[in-house]
Amino acid sequence: MNIRRIAALLLGVIVIVIGNAFFSIRDRTIAVPATKTEFTVQQREIIEQLQTAKIVYVGEIHDRTGEGKQQLGIIQALFQHQPRLAIGMEMFQRPAQPFLDRYLAGKITEVELRQQTEFDLRWGYSWENYLPLLKFAKANRLPVIALNTPTEITRKVAKQGLESLEGQDFQYIPPIDLIDLSNTQYQARILASYQEHAKNASINSKSFHRFYAAQVLWDETMAARIADFVTQQPDYQVIVLAGQAHILYGHGIPDRVRRRLGPQFTAKTLILHPDGNANSTDFIWHRN
Repeated sequence: MNIRRIAALLLGVIVIVIGNAFFSIRDRTIAVPATKTEFTVQQREIIEQLQTAKIVYVGEIHDRTGEGKQQLGIIQALFQHQPRLAIGMEMFQRPAQPFLDRYLAGKITEVELRQQTEFDLRWGYSWENYLPLLKFAKANRLPVIALNTPTEITRKVAKQGLESLEGQDFQYIPPIDLIDLSNTQYQARILASYQEHAKNASINSKSFHRFYAAQVLWDETMAARIADFVTQQPDYQVIVLAGQAHILYGHGIPDRVRRRLGPQFTAKTLILHPDGNANSTDFIWHRN
């Protein structure tokens, strides 16, 4: 999610918007899309390089139209190269995993999935933007991984700090000693955005420290979930769909996954809009 939007929500009514779904692909019929995305020369070159990565991070701007279509085209292209493909989604909080599994197994409908995961309450962006991705995953029996921290936990940390967590709070998040707050560059980026809404906030203020801790907890939770999947299913390529703030410069999710897995699991980052900073990502996806 965009950091600026998070800061605005935290200063008002805080609404911070987050099991395994493993399937065997042996002896199955692969559902190939009826239409094929036409890529530019540059896009085809990017796809070829993404094929070599174990993990591909795709950063979106959640309320920008057309992001879902671009994501689906990339996923379809990578799937043709590697059918052992899993999709990690920030858009679903970790307690949603059983409902995703039931949907992918054909036991509930899209309408029921939307209701049972409380998608509109917990995410709040367009359901229709992600629905084609979900349908493609279901048709091709691709695992979809719910990555995000439960809203209740991020809200608690933003209000009371990491020290307030106890007991069942840790069901869907990493232990406190694995939540790394030490990246000063990341902290500065988040502070700059936070100060647009809280002009007098300082890096040492208790309110900002708690806000920053909530952001990092969010990243660490998603990173832990990705790392767990890769460890358990090393023959899969994983495509991670998340807001660009969690991916830029590797500070959010990618560096935290690398810390858990080591450098042998290669990764690439891709930002889905042409006004991105080329120094902050491996690739910028220019739409055709």
